[in-house]
Amino acid sequence: MADRPPPERIVVVGAGLAGLRGAEALRASGYRGQLTLVGDEPHRPYDRPPLSKHVLLGHLPADASRLPSDLTDDVTWRLGVGARALDREARIVHLTDGDSLPYDRLLIATGTRARPWVHEDEAKLANVFTIRTRDDSAALREVLAARPKRVVVIGAGFIGCEVAAVCRELDLKVSLIDPAATTLSRVLGTTVGGMIGEVHRKAGVEMRFGSEVEHLEHKNGRVTGVRLADGKHLKADVVVVALGAVRNIEWLDGSGLSADPGGLDCDEHGFVLDDQSRPDHAITAAGDVARFPHPLYGGRRVALEHWGHAVAQAEYAGRLLAGLEPAAPYAAVPNFWSTQGTMVVKSAGLTDGADAVAIVQGDPAERRFVAVYGRAGRCVAAVAVDSARWLPIYAEKVATAAPFPPTETATDRPLRDLEIQDPGFA
Repeated sequence: MADRPPPERIVVVGAGLAGLRGAEALRASGYRGQLTLVGDEPHRPYDRPPLSKHVLLGHLPADASRLPSDLTDDVTWRLGVGARALDREARIVHLTDGDSLPYDRLLIATGTRARPWVHEDEAKLANVFTIRTRDDSAALREVLAARPKRVVVIGAGFIGCEVAAVCRELDLKVSLIDPAATTLSRVLGTTVGGMIGEVHRKAGVEMRFGSEVEHLEHKNGRVTGVRLADGKHLKADVVVVALGAVRNIEWLDGSGLSADPGGLDCDEHGFVLDDQSRPDHAITAAGDVARFPHPLYGGRRVALEHWGHAVAQAEYAGRLLAGLEPAAPYAAVPNFWSTQGTMVVKSAGLTDGADAVAIVQGDPAERRFVAVYGRAGRCVAAVAVDSARWLPIYAEKVATAAPFPPTETATDRPLRDLEIQDPGFA
């Protein structure tokens, strides 16, 4: 890598958080050549977390979430146009408007899009929404402000729970539907997910777990309700589909890179891998789309949809493309947060694969606690509910793979003896 000639043209595909921070890192690392950012939305990079909370509540206009940046006018923006194909042999990115961009080095940060409703015709009905973009959030805010009689949210992950909480803050009736046993069960397990779900239930969210939506009912092109697989019917003036995300990798078909719906494979430094598992030292990837081996989890390949990860990995990838040798493989501890009503949930590490969970701080009955997840006798993740000040202590245990259960807790010890439970992952 040290013998590579300095690049004259770098293209960043993806003008979201990761693309922006990667471009900034390139400039901060001394790269002064041509720099072009490509984004399929017409907007400059903006922050997504406020979209499902502050914008929906009307506390912040959707167009006020633009990310601050120190990039100057020496950067070319190609907005409102996406990448259509990648020719690695010729080193050209083909765009959806028919244009093409040659590159010496390339940063792929195409991220994800909201997973649409399964029936394409029903997804197009009036008042059926997903939340991913600034325009999505602005449109849903307008409808919620008109005070619909009932909102139905399909999917009880973080976004679905955030939307349900917003509806209750707006004093709107809302039903939350998911085939799982509890809220957030896929990411936190049924034990902790159930504790958080109880908070939503007490706030007035109608829970419909163990239920699947068969189809959306409609009249004159407008959604009127949902029909469940068991034949039950729920009226709905608004339906929000919160079924997770789809990684934007289709444009890489035929490029020879190792990519599938789970992400674009990278080596330990962030260089993308071809279909023979060989790194392409002209291309890096960062953010939601990048799947990389994480040393904290035995080299298991992971793709993370976390705000902090997008920033850290993009900065790492930018320095790498600028020609700066990394001191060590990328190994930032995954972290995430979500604001649901007045409840703040923060996490460090990855909970999937955990075989036990312990409440180590506070008390779920008081809606303030820290849970630590273990796997094979080691700490692999920690989740804090309205107890963020204690999270760094347990995040350090995760980062060092400390023995599970933790033998020491923070200053204010749990209100009862340590409880170790099955986390409840399906």
